Amino acid sequence: MLRNALNVAARRPLVPQRSATTLAAGFPKVSRRLPTKYGGVYTVTLIPGDGIGKEITDSVKEIFEHVNAPIEWEQFDVSGVSNEGEALFNQAMDSLRRNRVGLKGILYTPIEGHLSWNVAMRQQLDIYASVVLCKSLPGVPTRHNNVDFAIIRENTEGEYSGLEHQSYPGVVESLKVSTRHKAERICRFAFDFALKNNRKKVTCVHKANIMKLGDGLFLNTFRRIAEDYKSSGIVANDMIVDNTSMQLVAKPGQFDVMVMPNLYGAIVSNIGAALVGGPGVVPGCNVGREYALFEPGCRHVAQDIMGTNKANPAAMILSATMMLRHLGLDSTANSIATATFDVLNAKKVRTADMGGTSTTSDFTAAVIQNL
Repeated sequence: MLRNALNVAARRPLVPQRSATTLAAGFPKVSRRLPTKYGGVYTVTLIPGDGIGKEITDSVKEIFEHVNAPIEWEQFDVSGVSNEGEALFNQAMDSLRRNRVGLKGILYTPIEGHLSWNVAMRQQLDIYASVVLCKSLPGVPTRHNNVDFAIIRENTEGEYSGLEHQSYPGVVESLKVSTRHKAERICRFAFDFALKNNRKKVTCVHKANIMKLGDGLFLNTFRRIAEDYKSSGIVANDMIVDNTSMQLVAKPGQFDVMVMPNLYGAIVSNIGAALVGGPGVVPGCNVGREYALFEPGCRHVAQDIMGTNKANPAAMILSATMMLRHLGLDSTANSIATATFDVLNAKKVRTADMGGTSTTSDFTAAVIQNL
């Protein structure tokens, strides 16, 4: 049962039970400094984001208020819809640097216009590891019922470096930056994650057969790091990204922990979300040496249902419980997460993405009723 994993804290040493689920990620402790705390209350930066962000973060705020969670929000309504608002973005960044912990919706990134503020946050704060947990849920029936894998994505370089230029009219060069240092730390993070959560295999996803230098560096670094973990019994293998996509939809049960460069992580996390019920049920987090930022694992703005009260808030609620666990508030996290899964498994309150007609408000009220 999924809730049996609830009592595993993020910083607990290796234990025999499987602890990494969509509810609790035992990611390696990499932060050097403690979050900001005054009088027993943690100050957390809140960035609702665009699209459905305000609605689903309001769900979190309502639930936290109901359980009297010791969280004080510093909210910044940053939006990526227009080119304006850079000053507010900078204020939000100052808040994140001060508080070291944040909860965030997804900021819209235009095809033409400013660079992605989502990427800018990860790069400026060096929150280099994205963790997305995909696990089949009893109350959300899908084609496969044996999905249980973690996606570890390098967050700060690769195709997302944002370095491109037009060298000649009609000729554009877009640089994919790969470094041994960042490949090594994300690979070590993946193996440490596997150790901490009693997972048995780490798969490196790459395209080194074509990008022999860039992805070749990532793959060779992975293989070298894997040698350091051989004695732990963790199996290490690698797979080309296009084959990975096919294997995910055909035989997802073969995957346990997956580590990959930035762009492949964006693609694979969307496939993973589709396997377990969609972006509304997949939580995630981004962590680095100093900061942690929690957000839904599948990064969709969902502008098409903005303001309609139709969004599924489960992914954001569960991301918030991961944040509580990161802060050491396990009891509160357990209560909220258990109530959320009770609602999902009861199949009575179902938002549109799960084939129902319930609203965001209905789902939030049902969670509160189960607390």
